[in-house]
This record gives sequence, structure tokens and C-alpha cells, in this order.
Amino acid sequence: MSDVLGVVANGTGGVWRVVDGAGTEYEAVLRGRLKKVDTGRRSDGSIRRDTVAAAEQTMKLAVGDRVRLEHDPRAQAWAIDEILPRRSRLARRSPGGGKGERVIVANIDQVLVMFAAAKPEPHPRMLDRFLVIAEANDLAARIIVNKIELVGDADARARFGVYERAGYPVHYLSVKQQTGIQAVHDVLAGQVSVITGPSGVGKSSLLNVLFPGLGLRVSEISESVNKGRHTTVGAFLHPLPVESGGAVVDTPGLREIGLWEFPIERLDSCFPELRAHREECRFADCSHLSEPGCAVRDALQTGDVSAARYDSYVKLRGEIAEDAANG
Repeated sequence: MSDVLGVVANGTGGVWRVVDGAGTEYEAVLRGRLKKVDTGRRSDGSIRRDTVAAAEQTMKLAVGDRVRLEHDPRAQAWAIDEILPRRSRLARRSPGGGKGERVIVANIDQVLVMFAAAKPEPHPRMLDRFLVIAEANDLAARIIVNKIELVGDADARARFGVYERAGYPVHYLSVKQQTGIQAVHDVLAGQVSVITGPSGVGKSSLLNVLFPGLGLRVSEISESVNKGRHTTVGAFLHPLPVESGGAVVDTPGLREIGLWEFPIERLDSCFPELRAHREECRFADCSHLSEPGCAVRDALQTGDVSAARYDSYVKLRGEIAEDAANG
């Protein structure tokens, strides 16, 4: 059989599940007997076939990666022979205080950040971190607010309206009552999307309602700690039905969201409402903390920039500066 091109759907224990354009699934391992000449790339950006194993040390395979499979007739098994160039990625700092980068998923079009209106209680600063990571990766972001039946539509909009004013599309819905979900279905169609957010907010439940054939496991909320139990283990790419097109990546609930070697001078560009004013600052390198003639702080005084979002910016800037100081 000739080589096969496919997309990595998930992986566990060194075995990767790859899906081709016709929906056929393959189990494959990353080729291990290749010559480790160097970790270079071809001129088109793809990793050379004879360096895939070595290159994995610098570019670990991720869900969403496009790969070329080759069949080994002696072992009667498939091997990943080439990793094709990525057009985009969603990455964060490795968890546990690590300094390295963890690519959550590759080759996506948009990020949908999902929080619950209650149970678990939403933490706006965590939402801000998700949005900054999407912006830092040059990915369009949307916000999904689930479980609005627990607090009422007006309360949910009052709490999350600041993000609408910042320019983010916000979808208010109830998976339990199946209200407001059609709009999410429409924005998923034809796109490769990531749905991410904390545990227990209803990501798998939403996908099961939108696309019943997925059959994802759903967890209950632990009342003792008001946090969701993890049900998704590792990112998992699900091709959507032919009539919809595209794919959606379900991710595990993320309790730790960190930026990885992020340039501190770029942080303000990851807040759309700050980005809209920064060119008006007196100084081109304005940090928006104490400089005179700061248009961002002027907008904060007039209410064009919310105090809560500005506070998130200040705290994230402090964390990035501390990380840089600690090497």
C-alpha cells in the first residue's frame, strides 16, 4: 500500500491514532529506526523523514498534526514517517512550573473557551489567561457560557458582558435545556476548532448534544470541591459529520494555564481593548503602569477598559517579568 496522509486524532502510550481524508483510522508509532542525522527541516518547513525521531525532541507530535504514514510489511504495522508543517497551534507552558512549551493542538482555526455560569464558579482571571493564550497564538477566540439556567440570562450577561465589550463573541446557552446551542453549531461547521476550559463546565455534554455520534464521556461535579472531575484524557480530535465538515478537538480540563517565554512587550496586544488604545500613548514602549500620557489608563478612567481586565493585565505582566528575572 502507498503512503497515507492523515491527521493525528489522539495518542496514548506511544501509539497514535491517525485519521485520513476518507475517515479511515490507523494506529501508528513514531518511526524509531530512522537515522538521527540532525533535527533540520526541509525548505518547505516539514521535518525530514530521516530526522523525525530526533526532531520529536524539539517538536513533539501533537493532536492535529498532519502526518505521512508508511506501512512496514515485515512488521505489518504503520509508522509515522513525516510530520508536515503546522499552519497554527495552541500552546502553553508545560504544567508543573516547567519552562518548556506544551502544544495542546496543531492546525486549528479557532478556540472556543467554555465556562459555566455556576457550578463550578467561573474565575474571570482564568478566562483572561485562556484568551491571552489564544491571542498569543494568533487564533480567533469565542466564549461559551453554559448553565445559564442556574443564574438566569440577565445575571450571566452582566458577568460576562465585559468580554463582549472587549470585542469577543459570547454565546450564552444551557446544554441541559438545549437552548442557545444552534449558534455554536453554526460557528463550528467547516472549521477546525478547539473547545477548552476548566473541568466540569459541560464541554463533552455540549458536543454530545451537537453531534450525538461522538458519544463522549460526561462527568458530574464534585460537590465537596465544586470542581469538575476530569473525563477527557488528553486532547482528542473528532472529525465532524460530512454535512458539517471540519473537526472539533475536545481537551482535558486545564487547571494550570501559563505563558511560555512570552515577550512582555506583546502582552498589551493580547487584550483587544488595550490594543485599541496603545498607539495613542505618549511613549511607544508604554507599559500602561505609571507612564505619563498613557491612553490605556485614560480609557480605564472613562470605563472603556474595565478595571477587572486591566487588573488581569497587570498581574500577568508581573508574572512574565518575574519569570524573566528568574531565568
